[in-house]
Amino acid sequence: MNSFSKYAILLSVFVLACQSKSSDTSKESHISVSYSDSLNLDNLDGRLLLVLADNNEDEPRFQVAYDLKAQPIFGKNVETLKPNQDVVFSDDVFGFPYESLSNVKPGEYYAQAVLHVYETFNLSTGKTVKLPMDNGEGQQWSKSPGNLYSKPVKIKITENSVPSIHLVMDQIIPEIIEPEDTEWIKHVKIKSELLSKFWGRDMYIGAHVLLPKGFKEHPEAKYPLMVFQGHFPSDFGGFRTSPPDPNLESEYSDRFGVDGYNIIEQEEAYNFYKRWNEPDYPRFLIIQIQHPTPYYDDSYAVNSASQGPYGDALTYELIPYIEKMFRGQGEGWARFLYGGSTGGWEALAVQVKYPTEYNGCFAACPDPIDFRAYCLINIYEDENAYYAKSNHNTVEIPAHRDYLGNISATLKDENHLELVLGNKSRSGGQYDIWEATYSPQGADGYPEPIWDKYSGDINHEVATYWKENYDLRHILERDWDKLGDDLKGKIHIYCGDMDNYYLNNAVYLMEDFLESTTDPYYEGEVAYGDRAEHCWNGDHENPNYISRLRYNSMYVPKIMKRIMESAPEGADLTSWHYK
Repeated sequence: MNSFSKYAILLSVFVLACQSKSSDTSKESHISVSYSDSLNLDNLDGRLLLVLADNNEDEPRFQVAYDLKAQPIFGKNVETLKPNQDVVFSDDVFGFPYESLSNVKPGEYYAQAVLHVYETFNLSTGKTVKLPMDNGEGQQWSKSPGNLYSKPVKIKITENSVPSIHLVMDQIIPEIIEPEDTEWIKHVKIKSELLSKFWGRDMYIGAHVLLPKGFKEHPEAKYPLMVFQGHFPSDFGGFRTSPPDPNLESEYSDRFGVDGYNIIEQEEAYNFYKRWNEPDYPRFLIIQIQHPTPYYDDSYAVNSASQGPYGDALTYELIPYIEKMFRGQGEGWARFLYGGSTGGWEALAVQVKYPTEYNGCFAACPDPIDFRAYCLINIYEDENAYYAKSNHNTVEIPAHRDYLGNISATLKDENHLELVLGNKSRSGGQYDIWEATYSPQGADGYPEPIWDKYSGDINHEVATYWKENYDLRHILERDWDKLGDDLKGKIHIYCGDMDNYYLNNAVYLMEDFLESTTDPYYEGEVAYGDRAEHCWNGDHENPNYISRLRYNSMYVPKIMKRIMESAPEGADLTSWHYK
C-alpha cells in the first residue's frame, strides 16, 4: 500500500469519527439559577425547580401536570444556598416528561425557576429531616408563602442546544390572609401538644366551623357534629349567604364538560344556605378540618411513623376543643364522618381506628382501602408498580382514565413527576403522601419507599408493614371479632364503577368481605354509580358535578336515622331540635 492510500484511509477514518461524534452530540445545556440578595435571605435549603412552558397563558409554575397537559420540569436539591450563588441545570438533572434537558423538544418556551424552601425538623424519634413547612396554603409549592421564583423568560431550544441563560429568583410569594369570622362561620386553630412534641416545634391544627341556625338564641342546645374530611380547605366551602354574583363571568369546566360551572357552584352554595335555615332542617355543627403536614395538604387523619400522631391530635385534641367551644354533644354517638377521595379514605380509616368515638362514616370514592387493589397494583404480589410483565411482554400500568376508559396518564408518569418535585417522599404528591402515611420511618428519618421511585420495583417488606397497619380491608377482616359490634351500622361506602383512578377495584374487595364474611353482619351500605367517575358519592338522581357540591347535606337523613336508632339511653335528642 502506497503512502497516499494510507493517508486516504486515515483521512476517511477521521472524517467518519467526526461525523459519528457530531451525530451523537446532544444539546448542551447552560441554564443556571440564583436568587437575589435583595430578598435579604441566606443559607436556604430546598428543592430548586426549573419549569419550561410552551405557552404564556399562565406562569410556568402553574402549568405543571402529570397527564397530557404536562410541561417540562426539572428538579434538584440545594443546601445552604447563598444569594447570587449559581446552580446549574445540566443534562444529568432528572426531569419530567423529558428525563434530561437534552431531550426537550425544540421550540419556544417560557422558563421559570422556583425554590421550594425546606425547614429543618428535629423529630422526637431522634431523626433530623428537611421538609417544606406548610405556610397556610395547604402544601402547594407553586404558591407557598416564602418560596422564591423568577419572572418567566422566553427562550428558544433548537435541535442541538439549549440556550445559555441565567434566571434570577427575585420574587417571593407573599403571606396568605386568613379568612375572617362571620355570623355563620368561625375559624379555629390550636397548638397540638402531641404534634409539637413529635415535630420538635410548635404545630397547629384547625377547622372552619359552620354554626347552626339559632345558635345564639338557644344557649341550652348541644349539637351533634359532622366532620368533613378532605384536602386543605382555605375556608368553609359550599356555603354562601347571597345568590350567585350576577356579574360573574361564566367559566367552562374541562373536568365535567359543563359551561358556567362557577355559577353552578355559587348557586348550590346558596341553596345549601337556604336549606340550612329551613324550620325542619336538623341543627348540627359542621366542621371542615385543616391538618396540613410537611408532606401534604392533609395528614390522612391517622397516626403514622413519619408524620406523627395526627389521628390522636384530631380526635382527642381538636374535636373536643371545638365541641366545648360551640356546645357540641361531646360523645361518640353524636359524631359523624364524611368525605370523598382522600376524605373518603380518612372517613373510613378514622371510623375503623376510633370505632367508639364516632357513630358512622360516609366514605365516597375512597383512596385504596384494600392494597391488593392499590389502584391497579397488588403491592403484595406484583414485583413492579409501573409495568405488568409476563414471560414475553411488558405493559405500562395506567393511572388515570375517563368514564369511557380513555387513558391520560400512567402510574410511572405520576411518580416520575413526584420524583422531580422532591425526593424522599417530599413532592407533596399523591403517591408520596400515601408513602409518608403508611410506611415505617427509615434510618434517614424519611418514609421507607414502597417502591423504587425511578424503576417501580416494589419493596415487599414495606408492603407487609402497610398491610398490618393501614390496609383497611385487611384490618377489618383480621380484627372483626373485636371491632364488629362497635362498627355495626356505621360503614357506608360509595364509588363510581368508572372511577378515574380505579378506586372502585378496592371497594369491590371490601364489599366482598363486608357482605359475605362479617359476623356480626356490618349492617351498612356499599353502592356504585353506573359509569360514574371520581368522586361519585351515592347520589343516583343527579350528575356527579352536582352531587359533589352537596356533601354537607346529602347524608343528613341517614345520619338522623342512625342517631334515632343508636343513641344511648338518656342521650340528649331534644335540645337541638328546634325550629
